Parts: sequence; structure tokens; C-alpha cells
Amino acid sequence: MVKNAKPLREFEVAPDPEDPRLSEVVTGVDQDGRPVEVPVVYERPLTLFLNGQEIVTMMTIGDHPDLLAVGYLANQNMLAGDDEITGIDYDEELQVVVVRTARETNYEEKLKKKIRTSGCAQGTIFGDVMESFETVRLPPDAELRTSWLYTLMRKINTQPSLYLHAGAIHGCVLCEEDRPLVYMEDVGRHNAVDKIAGFMRLNGISADDKIFYTTGRLTSEMILKTVMMRIPILISRSGFTAWGVELARKAGLTLVGRARGKRFMALSGAERIVYDQDLSAVPEEERKHRRKGAHA
Repeated sequence: MVKNAKPLREFEVAPDPEDPRLSEVVTGVDQDGRPVEVPVVYERPLTLFLNGQEIVTMMTIGDHPDLLAVGYLANQNMLAGDDEITGIDYDEELQVVVVRTARETNYEEKLKKKIRTSGCAQGTIFGDVMESFETVRLPPDAELRTSWLYTLMRKINTQPSLYLHAGAIHGCVLCEEDRPLVYMEDVGRHNAVDKIAGFMRLNGISADDKIFYTTGRLTSEMILKTVMMRIPILISRSGFTAWGVELARKAGLTLVGRARGKRFMALSGAERIVYDQDLSAVPEEERKHRRKGAHA
């Protein structure tokens, strides 16, 4: 694994809403029949190969195909912790990305055991991920200060993003204390998570002291991926599913949802929360920065 040579700065990686490859302006009419022009995000297929084997075709906005590919494979247990990645080849015209490893791989049997998740754009996990989930132990000494939480919410919600530019997209952010480090977006929240997992894998980023923020629902898929990444704290603007809460409690994951303005609720791992913020000093969220929840 590559070792991280230097600390990450705030928003080391951030959305670029002006990137012409990610959205286009489409004309239409509004409720009064008046002409309108609106930006809409692109959605493209990306087929992933691991060595010579086709693994999956994903629908994605098309940025960071290398990170998406590596993160997907890592989160699906197709890359072992000590696997040496010898190459990542991306062909934009063919919409194909190939990850090559020193170890020979064959996942024919594994690919037969798919579980279709509730993620938009059809997320998928494989049956043996649950077996690995059972063995993960998250660091008990990690903490979430409420002052960090409110600062993160403000910084992330006011950061220029494709969501604020065009909507119809999910965002995920890797954070440390009150600093957002890596902010990824995609049409499916599972893709945004995998891009961050890929960044962490390729840059040797430790997960023990990190916080993960997502705009999407706290479903079983989100809990599984966060735990597989060894991140101890997960925060969302949106709500929970019952199985997601059950899995979070089983793994010892701190699960914070409905985090908007001054409000939040923790349904798992509340012992990690340090209440150090004076709520009278926290402003309510401005309407222009409010997201619409899980499906923007």
C-alpha cells in the first residue's frame, strides 16, 4: 500500500461544478409554459475489469474512474489489504477501466452471489462481504465533538458542488475532526463512497481517526461500506433504515442522522459523542443551502 507522504489539506479533493464533462444545459418549459434552461448531470456506463475478468458495469458521472474502480473492488473484498496494484488503465472512448494486480484473481463464484441494495442507480454487494463485516473491529477511542459536527455541516453545505449547480446527485465527504478532506459526488451514493475508498487505498490514508459524511440515507449498504473502510463515525443529513441501525450497533459504528441546522440524532455509538458546542452560538441553516434529503 502507498504511504501518505503529507497531511491532507482541507478539501484536498472537491467537486468542480464548472467541469463541462459532468453536466450540460438542457432547455425545457416551466409550469407556466415559459422556456427554461437548466443544468443536468451526465450519467455514463463504466465497465470495470479486474485483471482479465469483467466485474460490473456502473452508472456514474464519469469523474475519477480510477478511484471508483479501486474503491469498488476494495469494498467488495476483491482487493486484499496486501494486494499490489500494478496498473490502472482507463479508456474513455470504450468506457472501460481495468485494474491489474500482482496476484492472480478469479471471482467467478463470488459474482454469482449478488445482493441488490436499495441504493439509487442499483448498488450491489456480494454475499461474502457480510462475513468480513463480522470480523471488523472499529477503534473504541475515536470521538465526535459536536463543535466538529456543526463546523463540518457548515463547510460542506456551503462548498461549491455539482449538487448545488444541477442537483440529482449524492455527496460523500471524508473528514478529520472539523476539516472536510475529500469530497466526492455521483448519481449513486455507493459510487461516491467507493471513490473515497479508492482515494484512501491509493494514498494510504488511515481510517481510525476519520469521520464520514453523506447526504444520503443511512441504509444497510452505507453502514456496510463505512465499516468495511474501518471508519468509526458516519453522519448524514438524512434518516435511517432499521437494518442500517441494527448493523451499526452490531459493528460499534457511531451513527448520526438527520443532522441539519442545530439538530441531529444518534442511534448507535453515542458514547463517542462529546457535547462541547454551545447551541446558542450555532446559526440555523440558510434555506439556500438546504438539501432535500436522500433524493435531491
